[in-house]
Amino acid sequence: MAKTATLTVQQWGNSLAVRIPAAVARSARFVVGQPVELSVGEDGVLVRPAGRPKLTLAQRLAAFDPALHGGEAMATGPVGREVL
Repeated sequence: MAKTATLTVQQWGNSLAVRIPAAVARSARFVVGQPVELSVGEDGVLVRPAGRPKLTLAQRLAAFDPALHGGEAMATGPVGREVL
């Protein structure tokens, strides 16, 4: 069943905004940091996901798997011609 909400447009700085209620956000699978695409058509306004959320550094580090990267986060020791 589709979730719907009646919202009020509010002032947010020089822009206008509406808050997406938690139940609607869960139903749409929106999360904090979620990029969305907003489009206006004959049927009204459509908001849909536009990719994956950007991860914070802490989230990226938590998801890091050394086994997928040769066992090391970064090569150590001299590499290339910079060592003379």
